[in-house]
Amino acid sequence: MFKMASKELPFTREELEKIAASYNTPFHLYDEKGIRSFARAFKEAFSWNEGFVEYYAIKAAPNPYLMKILRQEGFGIDCSSLAELELAGRLGMRGDEIMFTSNDTPANEFVKARELGAIINLDDISHIGYLEKHAGIPETLCFRYNPGSLKEGNLIIGHPEEAKFGLTRDQMFEAYRIAREKGAVRFGIHTMVASNELDPDYFVETAEILFRMIHEISQKLGIRIEFANLGGGIGIPYHPAQQPVDLGRMSRGIRKAYDEIIVANHLEPLRLNFESGRAVTGPFGYLISRVIHVKDTYKKFAGLDASMANLMRPAIYGAYHHITVMGKEEEKMLCRYDITGSLCENNDKFAIDRLLPVITPGDLLVIHDAGAHGHAMGFNYNGKLKSAELLLRENGEVVMIRRAETLDDYFSTIDFEGLETFYV
Repeated sequence: MFKMASKELPFTREELEKIAASYNTPFHLYDEKGIRSFARAFKEAFSWNEGFVEYYAIKAAPNPYLMKILRQEGFGIDCSSLAELELAGRLGMRGDEIMFTSNDTPANEFVKARELGAIINLDDISHIGYLEKHAGIPETLCFRYNPGSLKEGNLIIGHPEEAKFGLTRDQMFEAYRIAREKGAVRFGIHTMVASNELDPDYFVETAEILFRMIHEISQKLGIRIEFANLGGGIGIPYHPAQQPVDLGRMSRGIRKAYDEIIVANHLEPLRLNFESGRAVTGPFGYLISRVIHVKDTYKKFAGLDASMANLMRPAIYGAYHHITVMGKEEEKMLCRYDITGSLCENNDKFAIDRLLPVITPGDLLVIHDAGAHGHAMGFNYNGKLKSAELLLRENGEVVMIRRAETLDDYFSTIDFEGLETFYV
């Protein structure tokens, strides 16, 4: 049998056991050093583009402590809801630090975005009038472009022409014309047609499509586009055999397209933006859980004190998340296990038929790459309570950045006093 495939960890078994002794499992643990290192590498890759900003997609890990770290690194914030706008506001973020990209947007969210001075990125041509009616037309407007059949989506996001997001090609020209007539004077453009994509050339091709659209808008309408948001979608190597996106190669390809289309047609300067979430915090977050039962029936099951309420991606997407059995990294993989939680759902599994070392109750498991769309997608089905979030600081200190939910939290929205007189 082979030894367990490995991924690097920013802590040892002994260090993790000490953390687990202070904070009950399960919990999410984020590595500040890893997050900062990636943020700096991302900025450096696009340092050739003056004014480049990565707007962290806060939906990936909506914790203000993580966003404060990224703001220190020069990142903006990408918001898509009222709560996310409120988080930005409480951090003191204003104006061009915030990109608001949403769909089926309620009026109060547009109002909040205007209050914060956020860049508003509209998802539909009909939203121009809706925004005008409820919040007014801002000086700066951006539109989300859906290139349809011009660009194939990847396996996760599907075909662009079937997606609910963005404006068609013809609608884009009409939208800018209407927005200008209604008083907007500064413009941006946005697209996103991939999710968890590992091919750097995919993003180069996306940039080329967007740059050509910018050129056409300039020719047909005489409108200058000031910034181009290339969206998110940069993937991470969930499996040990995969490689991360080569940011240097991606940047060189985008720069070549920038020179050939934007510079050659005198459309510079054009500020480039991304709104990556997964790539920024995903690899640097870990779900830590303890084995509480090992069951041997028709197959072997290792039951954790975590469930899909703590990380739902494997259950709903069939997504692979690597698992390390702490202290057994050098042991041979002798058994196949389903790694399970305790929900009353058979898909409450972190892994199926995963080849691992022999597992015993009490083992501490690390589920990797849980720093994006992990805790954020938590829920309370079956009365499960959301776990704590911890931050491993660069100096080795561990701080709690979100406490675990309690039963009082769970029942706080129910009027139990009213229950006393209900149908008496």
